[in-house]
Amino acid sequence: MSDADSRTDGGTQPESSVEAATPAPIARSGNSFLGDAWTNFKRWNLKAVRNPFVLVVSLVQPIIFLILFTQVFGGVATQAIGRGGASITYETYLVPAIAIQVALAAAATSGVGLVNDIESGMFEKVLATPMNRTAVFLGKTAAEVLRIAVQIGIILGLGTLLGAEIATGIAGALGIMAVGVLFSLWFVSLSNALAVVTKDQESTIIGANLLQFPLLFVSSAFLPLDSLPDWIQLVATYNPVTYGVDAARAIMLDRDVMTVIEVTRFGGIWDTLVPGLAVLLALDLLLGGLAVYLLGRASSSSVR
Repeated sequence: MSDADSRTDGGTQPESSVEAATPAPIARSGNSFLGDAWTNFKRWNLKAVRNPFVLVVSLVQPIIFLILFTQVFGGVATQAIGRGGASITYETYLVPAIAIQVALAAAATSGVGLVNDIESGMFEKVLATPMNRTAVFLGKTAAEVLRIAVQIGIILGLGTLLGAEIATGIAGALGIMAVGVLFSLWFVSLSNALAVVTKDQESTIIGANLLQFPLLFVSSAFLPLDSLPDWIQLVATYNPVTYGVDAARAIMLDRDVMTVIEVTRFGGIWDTLVPGLAVLLALDLLLGGLAVYLLGRASSSSVR
């Protein structure tokens, strides 16, 4: 009997058949968690550079607000601020609010970028990779946070040219940027959650914009709360914008400006910063966890 016959009659399978029957090992990401996050950080920064329209749009509107509000309402608003015993210009009072508005507007566009990925099929390809889903979200968020910090820096520079004064100097400017970044994280998470749920660009834009302007105007952003109707003062107590604006304004003025929560145990601006930052951090963790959960549940079939 030949060697070929002995292999066939003895039931011994050819070596190639054995290899074919062995299941292929599951692919693993060659990167660490930080490597996956860095890859997505670079990708979203490249997308931003290649599509500067989104960067300009999220910055132009707050600049218009800053210029128009200070030039048109500056005199009246300064009188309203003066009734509270403050001797500051409206430019100084308004700049922290515009910094928070920049963070809000830029964060609102975060979900739009994710929807574009979904519509182009790129998001489906990312889901098919072995990259860590949390790292994917963190890398994307880090890229947007960098953009928000730069835009807030531009607003602070423009506000200074218009006459605003940062009592805490350069360190204070960096502090306001940090507050704006912390504030933006909860809205970035909400915008991305809307994108994953709706998978539609128009719905994501409408949902984000429906929240953006009411949140701004029903807060301490543009005028002192004691000069506004009682119902606005009540809503402002539960409005995240109030805590972001007050925290940034406390750094801008180097004094306690919190009116919705009475805190006295820390002293000075810390009576504003501690409760304000605590509220923002809690929101960031809550909505960030929701966004990561929805992203983790997403599958390639659910985004088609």
